[in-house]
Amino acid sequence: MKRILIRSGKSPLRVASPTEFIHQDLIGTNTGNLLFSDSAHKMLTTPNTVVTSNGIRTNHSAERAAEINEQYDVFVVPLANAFRPQFQASLDRLSKLIEQLTIPVVVFGVGAQATDDYATDMLKPMEASVKRFARAVLDRSASIGVRGELTASYLRDHGVPADRIDIIGCPSMFLYGDTFPEIRATEITADSRISINMSPNARPVGDIAGLAAHAHARYPNFTYYAQNTVDAELLLWGDTSLESGAQDPFPMLLTHTLLRENKVRMPLDPKTWIDELRGYDFAYGTRIHGNIAALLAGTPAVVLTHDSRTLELCRYFDIPHRPLSGLPADTDPRDLYEAADYSAMIKGHGERFERITAFLTRNGLDNAYQHGDGGAAFEAELAALDLPASMQVWDGTEDGQSRYRISRLRERITVSETKLATVTRKNTELRTKLTAAEKRAKEAAARLDTAVKQLEATRKQLAAMERRLSGVEKRVLVRLGPALRRRSRKLTGADGKN
Repeated sequence: MKRILIRSGKSPLRVASPTEFIHQDLIGTNTGNLLFSDSAHKMLTTPNTVVTSNGIRTNHSAERAAEINEQYDVFVVPLANAFRPQFQASLDRLSKLIEQLTIPVVVFGVGAQATDDYATDMLKPMEASVKRFARAVLDRSASIGVRGELTASYLRDHGVPADRIDIIGCPSMFLYGDTFPEIRATEITADSRISINMSPNARPVGDIAGLAAHAHARYPNFTYYAQNTVDAELLLWGDTSLESGAQDPFPMLLTHTLLRENKVRMPLDPKTWIDELRGYDFAYGTRIHGNIAALLAGTPAVVLTHDSRTLELCRYFDIPHRPLSGLPADTDPRDLYEAADYSAMIKGHGERFERITAFLTRNGLDNAYQHGDGGAAFEAELAALDLPASMQVWDGTEDGQSRYRISRLRERITVSETKLATVTRKNTELRTKLTAAEKRAKEAAARLDTAVKQLEATRKQLAAMERRLSGVEKRVLVRLGPALRRRSRKLTGADGKN
């Protein structure tokens, strides 16, 4: 029995409450992380394997590394856009852990994040970290699996041999193995259910908030599917923007129309996320995994690309996409749907599936589709679970989470009071030290003042002495002058006689 440890926020078979998701950050700040890690988990589950989640946080201690070496046969690391400056510290921690492992380490679908023109200048400060990570992984595996051609080129430019790089895309697209759900044909009308997904960091690229506002005004059955932990916190806790009147065109405050109308959802588990999206006619937006979730549900979707991480996967999988840059805010979702063609995506899926399974075989891993039941047992176990539905806007009434809210507030107050007490104590100590320092400074100033006065007195005494000495010298010269002159004349006269 092969024991596989996989880096993921949680096992797909673990049922967690919304408050657990938030408190433990089981999604690693973004629900999309669970979509590709769940797919990898399912793919690796065979009759001869046991797959265990390691969590999303990296413990790189020597003790943890020793445990992994002793208890597991392989460490699988599904990643997304890990080659980005914001992830550098996490990448270094992961490298430090891997360097201590003696078991194989297999990386799924890692990607480089750059601008939508594939310029990687922004990654220059982390070149050493990327090289270290690649070296650590390739010392323990046959190859490294990357998202697309950009990342492959980036690694080749940094010294990774081309034959040690496999382009495999993202595991999320292979949730159902070598088959892909049929994309439903539909007709977009005013009554259609439309879903949008949006990235806050896409705002500098294009008017994603304007696109949402335009569609919301024309399609009453319009929903925003958020994905970040901060969105979940907003839905659970609310805010005071209704009282303060604060506004933002992006749906991040309760004053936003989509939140006031309870048209925002936050998915927690990929299964319920996909199940819910089956009820929509069309999905679009800047989130790659938000759109992949829709496609896996058979719902037509279009990605609005705003950087290389979205564009790279769209190109590899032939997912219909449009650049967000320059897209007018009054673009109708109907136009995006009617221009989309899913034939290449469907047609090429089988070949892409063969690539990812060949990558697994190359790295000594079986897969459920070729070495098991195709994931049937996994899906049956998943279906039996009572997974939570997507979060909605809390309306202030009892929803079963009040105990957590009160307990969490109490914890935060306790922590704040402890920090305040510590700061107060340190402040008191600093004030005591400051008072002592000020006293010493005053004493030193007084001594300095005395020294200055003494110096001035000494200077005056010295000046007086110099004046007296000058007078003495003059008197001596007056008295000795005539004698010296007479002596000089005598000597001169004597010399003259000789």
